[in-house]
Amino acid sequence: MTRLADYFVVVGYDLDKRGGLEGEGQGRILQRFPEKDWEDSPFPQGVELFCQPSGWQLVPERQPASFFVAVLTDINSERHYCACFTFWEGLDNPQLQKTEASEADEADDELSVVQSAKVFAPKSLVLVSRLDYTEVFRNCLGLVYTIYVDGLSAPLETVIGNLLTCIIPIAGGSQRTITLGAGDRQVIQTPIDDSLPVSGSSVAQLFRQLGIVNVLYLFCAALTEHKILFLSSSYQRLTDACRGLLAIMFPLKYSFTYVPILPGKLLEVLSTPTPFIIGVNSFFRSETQELLDVIIADLDGGTVTTPECVNISLLPEPLLQQTQTALSMILDQELEFADHAFPPLSAQPSALKIQDKEIRAVFLWLFARLFQGYRWCLHIIRIHPEPVIRFHKAAFLGQRSLTEDDFLMKVLDGMAFAGFVSERGPPYRATDLFDDLVANEVERIRQEEACPHKVMNHVKELAEQLFKNENPYPAVAMHKVQRPSENRQNAAHSQTPFPALDDVAVQLFIDHAAAKLKTAPPMVKSELKGMVPSGPTLGELRRKPYTVDRNGHVMANSARRLEVVRNCITYIFENKMLEAKKLMPAVLRALKGRTARVCLTQELNQHVLQNRAVLDDQQFDYIIRMLNCTLQDCSHMDEHGIAAALLPLVTAFCRKLGSGITQFAYSCVQEHMVWTNMQFWEAMFYGDVQNHIRALYLETEDGEQQQQQQQNSISALELASEQNRLWPTLGKEMQTERVQKEESTVFSQAIHYANRMSYLLLPLDTSKNRLLRSTGLADVESVSNSYVTNSIAGSMAESYDTESGFEDAESSDVANSVVRFINRFVDKVCNESGVTNEHLKALHTMIPDIVQMHIETLDAVHRESKRLPPIQKPKLLRPILLSGEELVMDGMRVHLVPDGREEATGLMGGPPLLPAEGAIFLTTYRLIFKGTPTDPLVGEQVVTRSFPIASLTKEKRISVSLPMDQFVQEGLQLRSCTFQLMKIAFDEEVASDLAEVFRKHMHKLRYPQHVQGTFAFTVGQSGKMVVEHKTKDKNQSLKTLSKNLVKSAKRTINRQYVTRKKYSPPTWENRSNFQSELDDDEISVSEEVDQQSSLTLSSTIRSSDRQTMSNVVERACCRDYQRLGLGTLSNSLTRSKNEPFRISTVNRMYTVCRSYPGLLIVPQSIPDTTIQRICRCYRQNRFPVVCWRNSRTKAVLLRSAGLHAKGVVGFFKSPNAPANVPAQAESTSLEQEKYLQAIISSMPSYSESSGRNTLSGFTSTHMSTSGKWGSIRGSGRLSAYNPDVGTRLAGKESPQPNGGPSEALFLRQQKAYLYIIGDKAQLKGGKQDSFQHWEVVPIEVCDVRQVKNSFKKLMKACVPSSSTSDPNMSFQRCLEDSEWMALLHRVLQVSVLVVELLDSGSSVMVSLEDGWDVTTQVVSLVQLLSDPYYRTFDGFRLLVEKEWLSFGHRFSHRGAQTLGSQSSGFTPVFLQFLDCVHQIHLQFPMEFEFSQYYLKFLAYHYVSNRFRTFLLDSDYERIELGVLYEEKGERKSPQVCKSVWDYIDRLNKKTPVFYNYMFSPEDDEVLRPYTFISNLKVWDFYMEETLSEGPSYDWEAGVRQERVAEETAEKPDSGGPKSQRRVVWPCYDSLSKAVPDAITKLLQDLQSLEAELGQTSDKWKDTWDKMKTTQRTESKLESKPSFSSSLLMSSNLSHQRRSQGVYLQESGVGSSINLACEASATSTPVAGRPSTSTLYSQFQSTESENRSFEGILFKKGALLKPWKPRWFVLDKTKHQLRYYESRQDKECKGVIELADVESVTPGTPTMGAPKNIEEKAFFDLKTTKRVYNFCAQDSLNAQLWMDSVQSCLSDA
Repeated sequence: MTRLADYFVVVGYDLDKRGGLEGEGQGRILQRFPEKDWEDSPFPQGVELFCQPSGWQLVPERQPASFFVAVLTDINSERHYCACFTFWEGLDNPQLQKTEASEADEADDELSVVQSAKVFAPKSLVLVSRLDYTEVFRNCLGLVYTIYVDGLSAPLETVIGNLLTCIIPIAGGSQRTITLGAGDRQVIQTPIDDSLPVSGSSVAQLFRQLGIVNVLYLFCAALTEHKILFLSSSYQRLTDACRGLLAIMFPLKYSFTYVPILPGKLLEVLSTPTPFIIGVNSFFRSETQELLDVIIADLDGGTVTTPECVNISLLPEPLLQQTQTALSMILDQELEFADHAFPPLSAQPSALKIQDKEIRAVFLWLFARLFQGYRWCLHIIRIHPEPVIRFHKAAFLGQRSLTEDDFLMKVLDGMAFAGFVSERGPPYRATDLFDDLVANEVERIRQEEACPHKVMNHVKELAEQLFKNENPYPAVAMHKVQRPSENRQNAAHSQTPFPALDDVAVQLFIDHAAAKLKTAPPMVKSELKGMVPSGPTLGELRRKPYTVDRNGHVMANSARRLEVVRNCITYIFENKMLEAKKLMPAVLRALKGRTARVCLTQELNQHVLQNRAVLDDQQFDYIIRMLNCTLQDCSHMDEHGIAAALLPLVTAFCRKLGSGITQFAYSCVQEHMVWTNMQFWEAMFYGDVQNHIRALYLETEDGEQQQQQQQNSISALELASEQNRLWPTLGKEMQTERVQKEESTVFSQAIHYANRMSYLLLPLDTSKNRLLRSTGLADVESVSNSYVTNSIAGSMAESYDTESGFEDAESSDVANSVVRFINRFVDKVCNESGVTNEHLKALHTMIPDIVQMHIETLDAVHRESKRLPPIQKPKLLRPILLSGEELVMDGMRVHLVPDGREEATGLMGGPPLLPAEGAIFLTTYRLIFKGTPTDPLVGEQVVTRSFPIASLTKEKRISVSLPMDQFVQEGLQLRSCTFQLMKIAFDEEVASDLAEVFRKHMHKLRYPQHVQGTFAFTVGQSGKMVVEHKTKDKNQSLKTLSKNLVKSAKRTINRQYVTRKKYSPPTWENRSNFQSELDDDEISVSEEVDQQSSLTLSSTIRSSDRQTMSNVVERACCRDYQRLGLGTLSNSLTRSKNEPFRISTVNRMYTVCRSYPGLLIVPQSIPDTTIQRICRCYRQNRFPVVCWRNSRTKAVLLRSAGLHAKGVVGFFKSPNAPANVPAQAESTSLEQEKYLQAIISSMPSYSESSGRNTLSGFTSTHMSTSGKWGSIRGSGRLSAYNPDVGTRLAGKESPQPNGGPSEALFLRQQKAYLYIIGDKAQLKGGKQDSFQHWEVVPIEVCDVRQVKNSFKKLMKACVPSSSTSDPNMSFQRCLEDSEWMALLHRVLQVSVLVVELLDSGSSVMVSLEDGWDVTTQVVSLVQLLSDPYYRTFDGFRLLVEKEWLSFGHRFSHRGAQTLGSQSSGFTPVFLQFLDCVHQIHLQFPMEFEFSQYYLKFLAYHYVSNRFRTFLLDSDYERIELGVLYEEKGERKSPQVCKSVWDYIDRLNKKTPVFYNYMFSPEDDEVLRPYTFISNLKVWDFYMEETLSEGPSYDWEAGVRQERVAEETAEKPDSGGPKSQRRVVWPCYDSLSKAVPDAITKLLQDLQSLEAELGQTSDKWKDTWDKMKTTQRTESKLESKPSFSSSLLMSSNLSHQRRSQGVYLQESGVGSSINLACEASATSTPVAGRPSTSTLYSQFQSTESENRSFEGILFKKGALLKPWKPRWFVLDKTKHQLRYYESRQDKECKGVIELADVESVTPGTPTMGAPKNIEEKAFFDLKTTKRVYNFCAQDSLNAQLWMDSVQSCLSDA
């Protein structure tokens, strides 16, 4: 029984502390009854605040009376319900009185605001109660008010006295009728069961206000402990909403701050850090806006807003969906029939009260499903004197397969659930509806869950019970409560304020009632206690389809797997090790599944006898591996209890190490997180305690031992419940005895666990502290600083001075942290399970001893285990280093893990080469992995994967779990731009700090401070990286050269009047290693011209600079300019004036343009001064210069950067535009035009058509071609460029094969003389002028950033980091997404276009971006396509040196080679160019002297930094470092090549790997490749790899490897006959070595045969050339040349020259041709009769060779080669002119067929000819192929030779 009301309070407006009409006033308690606090419920504080939550204010008009219930929570978390009834009393306006008193400080203007003399103040009557009877309180307070207003006869004191003394039962379902003595009567209905909340209709209201989804959202938020704030303008609604929310949370109780109505004064409570449910009046809405982590529910608006930072876990599916469905069936019944044709007529929604209960029933049903089986996870750890119960969360989640579920995890961790366990855990107590539901109805719920109608029936049954609980009897209409009469309420009578009550009278009532109570007999309410039913076990639930098992699929197919696990264990214990070894990988895979893990624990258990199982080393090792694998796949929560089941096993399995020393399994399985998880140990401990206590009581009961089955069937909870029932009947002694027995059981378990924990927490080598690395020990910060890193710690432990009295500091630290961890554990469990203090102290003293003792035994074990031969890990294989390459870090044992490429993993057939175990080596040049596959079947292969450290593009940390191994290891994923990816996992023997050191070294090597730190510079310098790079002093000229160049460059810059524009920081694109480069754009040379430039070169240059110039002249580009006839530098350096172009030295000091070469080709008519002015219009000062001339049409190709923005506009303004441009700009623009005109004038076609430099023949119509460019202009992402646009422009017919009908020649004369290829984006606003002879072609170029991003995607596509089955991530899709092919298409397309234009006789100027990326690509490709010379070795080298190196492509910057350029990232512009060349090579395999391998070789080494060729950004930088000319100087170490070209030359002499056997070029053929994406192929350079030896591009490494292999192979093999066959694996073997092409094979065979015969073998090239010449002669001498030879050697069928006619299979090294061609390369002709040349070759004696005339002639070598003396023989019979190295030489060096000779003419000396020989001694021999230049000893001799040859020709 309890009081209906504890206090009655009258609260009024405090006039003394008022704040005027607008201001905030205060309330004060006028009277309260009783005056004294009750003992059982003290008077709550702050009632006056809660009566007027929005503040106490006076108002000008009377307001209606109001009523609401606020809730206050006291310090004992008891809730007090304050019913507040507020009405308004009239006052005389205090403001007016104030002014009458004429207080001076009162301002006059306030008067004007308040007119009324009367104001109204609030007064509240408050009832404080611990019961929540809203309606009863409303009636009672209404009655008091009515008596006061209507002046009824009953005295107020009596009514209040009666109210305060009214006593009613709390529960039981009885009805109480009460009267307060004013003729009123009320019935109070108590609920049947007070554990169920009473909700009235508040839940239904809440759903109506907010809707289903919102309320569910709030429900989840409240359960997962978020802050919830309700807003409404009605106070009563706030209270109802909060009550409703709590009601649906049943059976959980909300235990945080709960304030349904929060007064405005206390709003700061909202920023509390703890969760809460609070209601606030909407009046304060604005103040709630800045709350960042509060969910706000607006009841009036029906919205719930969640801040971004709050993430609410919702109910797990399918529960969420089912709950929503059930709720909508209750709240919106029409929804179900909305679509029915004949909806039922009587679909009446239930009454609100009923609906309310139905909704609550749904939530009960929901909780029953969430918590089903929870009682099976309760551990009872004490039964007497009070039951102590703990919940095993991990087991619950694990068995329900909900470990992943966020919502349930949070709920189980929450306070509400902790309360739930302590309240509902005890096994012997009164039960309620929920207990019954969760125990007995689970089965029914599970079967019905899928059928909403059955669910609804169940819900309705539950709702009925809930309704009955609140309204057990039919409603009784016995209420009679007066209300105040209408007129009285409004009448002005209420002048009389609420009377002061007589407290004595009221107090008398109260005392009287108290006395009565004392005498009354005590009421005994019999509480029905009983055993709480547990319901079906979780195991039974699991088997039902209900809990969706995440590992469901594993369960299904696991029978076979369990079989494997069992067999393997059997084999191990039967010592069948080989069998076990074979099964091991399968077992480790199987152990991923839960059932297999459970099976493992059961199987191992059977092999343990008397808690021991002694194994031998091998068995021990296997068992450990299985245990580790099992534990590794378990989470640290151990939700399936696997770790718990293994715990006894790890202390059972052991092996003998020596006399009396045993190593147990626990010392090898300590790495797992689970052992450092405190919750795991607690759960284990409680589980064991429960078992022991159960055993304890089973023994005491059954002295006479009943049957076992019955014992086992009793669960611990049932047992406890029985004990609790009997407890009151036991005597005192019995009781204390039982308590002691239980306590000592717990105590002994605590000791046992202290031991167990020390086993698993103390590492075997106590000098390494494993614990500190893991997260489990939270309090180790204090000791962590004394930790030396692991690698050093071991060695330090021994070095401690043991005699100094210090105990080994390391181990004591380990010991301390372990002791602390165990102490924390012991404190927690002993306090919870009520262990006595004495026992606890004893434990604390014991623990350090236990730990110390254990450390001592471990030391012995550790010592012995070190002596054991370690488990055979594969020995580390050393990589073969190049000369000059040194190890930076020796091998670290790692595992190479498979990535997304499937070839190596065995998934596509073939052996699983990966994962492999080996070591990673970091050298100054490369990163090398070398090891062996872990799969035992492929164990004898060697796997090598390496890439140059300079090509590393991305490195990220990963964690790897290896299938064979036990732990998750830290690893690295390293990606290289040579299309290699290494995913490595460090072995456990590698300390983590070592891995860190490795990363740091790698970074240092990858991004050196300066380019001199790269491998190409540091090669051969051992030890530290030397940045100061000194050359030997012999090479003095070189030093002075570079110094002088730079010095004079700086001097020249300073000497001119330097005007600087405002410095603007360079964009990130142009940032560079050298600060000096910043000056590029900013220096503008003033108009006064440097006098020097007009003098001739030789006179101006000092002697040391002359040395420089001669070096510059020797540069490749100069030789090329001479070849092309673009101006010569004769000995005296004077220029021949009639040439249209000259070599200008204006840039010799790199002052005009820092990134151009020293010598440039410009029009003859343009003086250097003009150039200095023009260059300023172009970006980076890169003005247009000529780089190639078409020998046939004499059209020239120019390159430049794009114009500066202002330059563009000036450039395209027509000359007669109004001159508002400043004069200087005007003049430069005119000079630019002059420059272009000069170029046009140089073209013969121009001078022919219009007479030199006249504009006569031109009319405006000539320039109307612009429309023909439409298709390129519009090129969007991929332009649909028709290949014949270019030809049409060029005025040719379109060749048929390229597609499109051939059109008639259109308008030949419309061609412009000069086309400028410019960037579309830049040329906006340019207007074409009809009188200019040039035309601008705007195209879209790819931005550098585009190339960079495209390349990243290409790498990911070709070398994915992990395999995926997602169709959107397939190789083709990724390749397409990368747009790499589209970019190639664009570059090739523009190049082909330019080729067409040049071929048709127009000149072209390519002027894109900064002139060093796309421009370089296009210009180089154009020359390659147009000029066959560039398709030879020498030519290609020259092309790259000229266009890429001299013209300043920024290799270092684009390759991110140094720390400075790291941020700009890797942009492979050069690689893109090589890819384009590869595409052309594929289409024209017979046009290139070099093979595809040559291109790959360059692609690899241009990023490898092995050579200096591709370092630095321009010639200027190379000179500044002294790199450019040093090859001329003495080489420091002959074996170290500094230039990639030298290396290729050397290699080419040794092996035909770079040579293309199909090379048989047409004369002057211009190539026009197809450029459509469908014609392009992915370059296999991106895809292939050779795991047997690593990349094949570092030759020495590969060659040495072979030698080693041969040496090992030479050992005699005792086996039987060996098969000649060999399996060749993709991605492992080098195809070209395993399956060489026929020609290479024959050449090799030839060499080996010659070696056997002891002959000196020829160089392969000589052999090949001999073959070719014989074949050529044969095919010439035949009447009908055979098809095959003509195809190979001299085909004229242009379409067959594309790869259709000849198929070239390309492989890693060298190339192979399919047989059609091989035959022709070596066979005799097909024709029947023997050819003449074969007849001749029978006469082999030297003398018998018909030497008609012989002697020494100087012959000028082929391109770029010097004059050499040779012994020439004129042979009339064979009709040839042969030549030999010397007279004695038997081997003919070359043959000139006289049949090919056209004429013999006297010649002129050219550069490099022999000195001191008269001019008449020179003569030229012109053949169909080329012109040979000869020089005899004197003129006479020359005449003789000419006559002899002439006579031979005439004879023929």
